[in-house]
Amino acid sequence: MKLINTKYFNLRFFLSGFVMILFYNIVIKGCSDEETPIEKTDELVQNDNFKFGYNLNNYKVLNDTVRSGDSFGVLLERNHLFYPQIHHIAEKTKAVFDVRQLRIGKPYTVLFEKDAVKTPLVFIYELNKIEYLVVEFCDSIIAYTERKAVKIIEKEAFGVIESSLSETMEAQGLPTQLIYDMSDDIYAWSIDFSRLQKGDNFKVIYKERFVEDSIYAGIETIEAAFFEHKEESFYAFNYLNKDSKNSTDYFDETTNSLRKAFLKGPVQFSRISSRFNLKRRIAYYGNKIRPHKGTDFAAPIGTPILATANGTVTESTRKAGNGKYVKIRHNATYSTQYLHMSKRLVKVGDYVKQGDVIGKVGMTGNTGGPHVCYRFWKNGKQVDPLRQKLPDAKALSPELKSDFQAFIAPLKQQLDSIK
Repeated sequence: MKLINTKYFNLRFFLSGFVMILFYNIVIKGCSDEETPIEKTDELVQNDNFKFGYNLNNYKVLNDTVRSGDSFGVLLERNHLFYPQIHHIAEKTKAVFDVRQLRIGKPYTVLFEKDAVKTPLVFIYELNKIEYLVVEFCDSIIAYTERKAVKIIEKEAFGVIESSLSETMEAQGLPTQLIYDMSDDIYAWSIDFSRLQKGDNFKVIYKERFVEDSIYAGIETIEAAFFEHKEESFYAFNYLNKDSKNSTDYFDETTNSLRKAFLKGPVQFSRISSRFNLKRRIAYYGNKIRPHKGTDFAAPIGTPILATANGTVTESTRKAGNGKYVKIRHNATYSTQYLHMSKRLVKVGDYVKQGDVIGKVGMTGNTGGPHVCYRFWKNGKQVDPLRQKLPDAKALSPELKSDFQAFIAPLKQQLDSIK
């Protein structure tokens, strides 16, 4: 009988056990739910990174902004493109975008091939937060503009005026554009925002644009608004006017446009006796040039004088050659003045509407006959009112009224429920 070497047997048994333990840890335990080779492999796979329609993982990427002194040619040359290729690229791009219009501070991106010399392939210039220009110069030159995906979110706001509209809205963190749109676009002809009173209040339903889910990209539209000024209500609804080349405009609840035009004259059934004329010569003054900065409307004494647009009375007094007169501020741009009255019917601070009687025709001050001298200011300068291109104020046609009322019904209910 062959004797077994006990020492050798114990060593072989030990090695066999070690191998079995190693096998368990590497193979059996390694495939368990807690940790698998597949999951480790997935962690090494780079997720796609799409932007501007390109998977940025496939390129070397440079992000920068246009600086002072930068031009399209300078930017391309800085990124390894040179003339005459730059000239060809600019010519191809001309039909889509004038490359001379690059603006300081605007972001741009250059995509390079992943090679040692960083060969540029694509130039992307962001025109704004939504639109961008793409210029490809690979095998051929291609230029086009594109838009990022935009998410539209509807929002509501309410505020009570303490001092001014801007301070009230800014205190709530509302967008600056919303302030301008309400004061300069929607209510410019209805409310003088320099004359707001404490306690005036507003409600607004508007839509904001967002790109990449979280980047604010401005106001899309103001759908509807309400303003209470001096205890008077002003509704505004953004409605598609099919009679006006399918453009939208703001109308009140009775279908009247909020873009108030001025009346052609401050008195009815009158005639123009003297036009606005900066080179007028008057025989009484030795035929010297004496500019006439108003338009005279002749009418009998006592004829009602009408406010030509909504506004706030800033002057109601008597002064030298003007005689008794009234001056009205309509908004930040326009003011009007009415001279030679026999009687003034409004006082400073009064809010008047288009067509309100503010005085009576007379002959006070320097005048040769009964008339009202109508003066018109635009941006602080007296101009000829008959030559100004003023906003249209047409109401909706009768055929659209039923459609309009159906359209505004849910919006008005939504506005009224905002608290």
